[in-house]
Amino acid sequence: MCRGSLRKAWGAHAAALARRGRRAYRSRAVMQNPSIPQRKITVVGAGYVGSTCAHLCALKNLASEIVLIDIVEGRPQGIALDMNQSAVVENFGCRVIGTNDPKDTQGSDLFIVTAGIPRKPGMSRSDLLEVNAKVVIGVSDYIRQGSPEAFVIVVTNPLDSMVTLCRARTGFPGQRVMGMAGVLDSARFSWFISEATKANVQDVRAMVLGAHGDSMVPLPQYTTVNGVQLKELVPADKIAEMSKRTRNGGAEIVNLLKTGSAYYAPASSSVAMAASILNDQKRLLPVACFLNGQYGMEGIYMGVPAILGKAGVERILEIGLDNESRIQLNKTAGAIAADVQLLRDKKLM
Repeated sequence: MCRGSLRKAWGAHAAALARRGRRAYRSRAVMQNPSIPQRKITVVGAGYVGSTCAHLCALKNLASEIVLIDIVEGRPQGIALDMNQSAVVENFGCRVIGTNDPKDTQGSDLFIVTAGIPRKPGMSRSDLLEVNAKVVIGVSDYIRQGSPEAFVIVVTNPLDSMVTLCRARTGFPGQRVMGMAGVLDSARFSWFISEATKANVQDVRAMVLGAHGDSMVPLPQYTTVNGVQLKELVPADKIAEMSKRTRNGGAEIVNLLKTGSAYYAPASSSVAMAASILNDQKRLLPVACFLNGQYGMEGIYMGVPAILGKAGVERILEIGLDNESRIQLNKTAGAIAADVQLLRDKKLM
């Protein structure tokens, strides 16, 4: 073979190897990064809860694009860069974007709103309502303008009044605006039950309704361990003790940490709701829903059992309550209504 022909042959061979190499690289990339749903999630607030939400969404590949937005310059960008650099290790294929600009949230399919401040020593409930209401108003405005078809999961406290404000400000239907509370409260109740019974926590099914706070209503009668009623496993006084501990679950963690509050369980609970909606899982979860006659309540948000799917809150289940639970639920409704009225009195709603 002449030199010219040899060079041509080697050239063709090298080109073929290069093509195979490129195909193999693309194939490996597909194997490492399975098909990601082409949708967008925005997490509002890059604090511990918000950043953990964004990380969990990435790990679960819930969307091709996850936006983390905060008013502090550099914080969401730094967190996003750190997460993106972990993608090759954790094998997730979405892109995390950190930003301070609401325009970057436009076209989002779902928002998780964690922005706001925790209640500080010396701060009244009225003060907390006013500060966080102003945050939720600003967030709701850019959600309405830039993502008019989005679902919204509100985490900001005081939860029940903030989700009420968000729905009023966005003008979205109630089935697309909901609050995260009952999933977290039920998770805490489940853990305490697991500790008391020595059973695997994955076998515990607990239910907590009402407001997210001191007036929440744990329901031991709807709580089981692998199908066995809780009352068959734990004495009544211990159940009452666990119910009380559940009501004070957030405060217990704050007291232990000294500075800061819970974020792993709140973030996990929020992302579980997001996954049920985006992946149409139809999970039955305790959710702060807009009530329109259910449980005798009208025009109020409260934690109740609901099925979450591709339409958001697809069904609210009305379960039978004993007199004590119903009295507690009515008391909770009164506390929520008082907070909402306070927002109106301050002309924030």
